[in-house]
Amino acid sequence: MIARSVLATVVSLLLSASALAAPSLKGDITVVADVVTVGDMFDDAGMSAEDALFRAPKPGTTGNVDLHDIEAAAARIGIETFEARGLDSIRVSRSATVVDQTLLADLISADLTNRGILTEGMSANTQFATAFSAINAEAVDNPASVTALRYLPGSGAFTARFAISGLDRPLDIAGSIELMIDAPHLAGNFPAGTVLDASDIVMRPVPLRFVESTGIARLQDIIGMSLVRQSRDGMMLKPADLTTPLTVAKNDPVTIYFRRGPLTLTVKGQAVTGASLGAPLQVLNLMSRRVINATAIAAGAVEVSTAPLAMAGL
Repeated sequence: MIARSVLATVVSLLLSASALAAPSLKGDITVVADVVTVGDMFDDAGMSAEDALFRAPKPGTTGNVDLHDIEAAAARIGIETFEARGLDSIRVSRSATVVDQTLLADLISADLTNRGILTEGMSANTQFATAFSAINAEAVDNPASVTALRYLPGSGAFTARFAISGLDRPLDIAGSIELMIDAPHLAGNFPAGTVLDASDIVMRPVPLRFVESTGIARLQDIIGMSLVRQSRDGMMLKPADLTTPLTVAKNDPVTIYFRRGPLTLTVKGQAVTGASLGAPLQVLNLMSRRVINATAIAAGAVEVSTAPLAMAGL
C-alpha cells in the first residue's frame, strides 16, 4: 500500500509540473503551410500544437505579428497564458519554391515526352511570347503542373495552362516550340577517306526541320565509316557524307587470287580503281599488263573468278 501511494504521489507531481509548463513564444519563425499553428509559434505547445492561429503570409514573403494579436489568437483556442520572453512581435516568414520560365519549359517538355512527340535524343527549345517574373509557389515537391497544353506541330505555336501551388488562379502562357534533335558533328578538320571513330564526333542539338529532308546519321552508323570528301570542323554529318571505307584504294599494290578447289594461284597486281570489302574493282596484272575485273577480299588482296587456264594466261 505504501509503494502504491508513493507511485500515485510521483505521478501526481509529474502531471502537475506538466500542467504548469506554459507555452513560450519561439521568436521569429519560418513556416511552409498556409496557416501558422500553435506548434509553429510556441514551444511546449502540448495538445494544441496542430491548432491554427492565423493565416501565413504568401509564399516567399514575411509579415510581423504583434504580441496583442498573438494573445487574441491564442485565447480563441483556449491558451490563456504563455511566456512572451520579452518579445513584443514575431516575424513570420513563409518558405517558397521559385517557379520560373525554365521550370515551366521543363514541364512542357515532359508533357510532350509523355505524348510521344519528344523521343530519345530530342529536346524542345521553348520560347514564351511574353516575359514574366518568377513566381513564388508553395514549398512543395511539385509546385507547378501542366493542366492543358495545345501544340501545333506545323507552326510550333503552343498555349499552356499551369496550376501553381499557392495561387488561386491558373497561369496561362503562349509561345512557340522548336523541336531539336541531337545530330553528329565533326570534332576537327579531316581529309576525304578518313575513317571515323567516336573521338571524331560530337553530338549537338539542331532543329528537327533542318534534317527532315536530308536525314540524320546515327552515331552507331558513323563509327567505322569514311568521309566522302574533305570536311571541316563543326560540320553536321549527313548520310550522304559517309561511305563504306575502301578495303583496296586506287593504285594500291595487291595480290590477285584465284581459287578452285584445292588449287590457289596468285599473281602480283595494282588496283586501277578502289573498292570496299566484297565490292568489284579493276586491277592491273603486273605480269601480263592486262586489266581484269576482281573483287576486294581484304586489304591488299583481290579475287578473280576466271577459269584456271585463262588465269594462267593473264
